[in-house]
Amino acid sequence: MTEINTNTTENYSKNNTSNPTNTNIKNKITYDDKVIEKIVGHALESVDGLLSAKGGFFSSVKNNMVNSNSVTDGVSVEVGSEEVAVDLDIIVEYGKDIPKIADHIKEIVAENVDKMTHLKVIEVNVNVVDIRTKEEQEKAEVTVQDRMSKAANSTSQFVSEKTEKMKKNTSSSNQTDGLVN
Repeated sequence: MTEINTNTTENYSKNNTSNPTNTNIKNKITYDDKVIEKIVGHALESVDGLLSAKGGFFSSVKNNMVNSNSVTDGVSVEVGSEEVAVDLDIIVEYGKDIPKIADHIKEIVAENVDKMTHLKVIEVNVNVVDIRTKEEQEKAEVTVQDRMSKAANSTSQFVSEKTEKMKKNTSSSNQTDGLVN
């Protein structure tokens, strides 16, 4: 967590000079690391050629079990009093210019962090952990939960079909029994 201490002196317009006690208000803003990680994660959503930021092993296991792709996966930060360092683990689209993507990531991360917090991004370390086609990425994003849902739907459909078949057989059997009596 970081904190920003500022002493602000407000310049009041000629119409608003009635509040002189607010001229030297001290304030402190603190940012939890997760806040900066979310800013970075959301900024990355617009980078062309970046398929995903991926977390470590446990994050990947969690995301493959349930549909919970967190915007902060693959993003870690070190936040100082006025500066931020960012570490990213990313998956890049096959055939794209990786150094160009990394440069765009640096620009957009620095811009968004500064715009929202006034903290200066001094370092963006990009670790490319994989290269995939869009098709490979879509397949990789299918979770165990998705597979279980599909299996449950298939099972439900199978049971419904068998139930209908049994009803028909029972119905025709009852009709035949009625003719014999």
